Amino acid sequence: MEKDAIRSNERYERLLRTAQSLPPVTTAVAHPCDEVSLKGAVEAARLGLITPILVGPPDRIRDIAERAGLDISGFPLKESAHSHDSAAKAVELVREGKAEALMKGSLHTDELMGAVVARDTGIRTARRISHCFVMDVPGHKDPLIITDAAVNIAPDLADKVDIVQNAIDLGHALQFAEVRVAILSAMETVNPKVPSTVEAAALCKMADRGQITGGILDGPLALDNAISEEAAAIKSIVSPVAGRANVLVVPDLEAGNMLAKSLSFLAGADAAGIVLGARVPIILTSRADSVVSRLASCAVASLVAEARRQSAAAAIR
Repeated sequence: MEKDAIRSNERYERLLRTAQSLPPVTTAVAHPCDEVSLKGAVEAARLGLITPILVGPPDRIRDIAERAGLDISGFPLKESAHSHDSAAKAVELVREGKAEALMKGSLHTDELMGAVVARDTGIRTARRISHCFVMDVPGHKDPLIITDAAVNIAPDLADKVDIVQNAIDLGHALQFAEVRVAILSAMETVNPKVPSTVEAAALCKMADRGQITGGILDGPLALDNAISEEAAAIKSIVSPVAGRANVLVVPDLEAGNMLAKSLSFLAGADAAGIVLGARVPIILTSRADSVVSRLASCAVASLVAEARRQSAAAAIR
């Protein structure tokens, strides 16, 4: 596949170019035991986004590569017995400092995340783990980060502090000039009968007091008031976020999942998926993802890994 065939638009082309200017990220690919997941890893390596370590049953991976016409001869292969073992051994590579990122293969998300959060052998940090979609929506001028639509089912206020901070950090890694965070609800006024509005107000005050840093927060905001300047003006909402948000924080997983999939399947948006809050970025893909989405997810992980390298270097100085 030629590069031009996998780039859907100028924005994703820019993202890929930026990631390609960085060193490829050594990535443990957990159980790439179908053509889709193995091809995604091989293509990302060909573009210089990642250096994959394939973790899975070697004979099975080689058989898939041969049938799909994929050359994996240059990639190290770490043997595992089955999908759960693949997840554990991929995480072990991170713990040993041999991988800077994880990538989901053909195993279930729960299997991979179970290994990530395991108490004694996982790679959790003090930060709550959360998922972000980075979405490129046709007709919308800015990329949108949507969180959390895949990991935290019904996050409480403490969880949302980390969910918001993870998204802000991602915005900086993606080189957003300004990270503008809308805390979404069904309305833009605080109503004690709607808990998400109260939590939105609390999150904004926590940002004012320095408990959340690096972004500009506003909420509660309904979706239209968050992304449409015209809608915000009609409601007389004046803030640096209303109508201009580039991070959308949803009340719960159901709302986030429906929002992200609506944008993908009704508006034709491309979505890169990344899990943050662990020791390394985790690339989550699904079988329904397009090639450009898979590569964009690798590019996002590359930028996150680079931001972490710079942060670690700054801490040493």
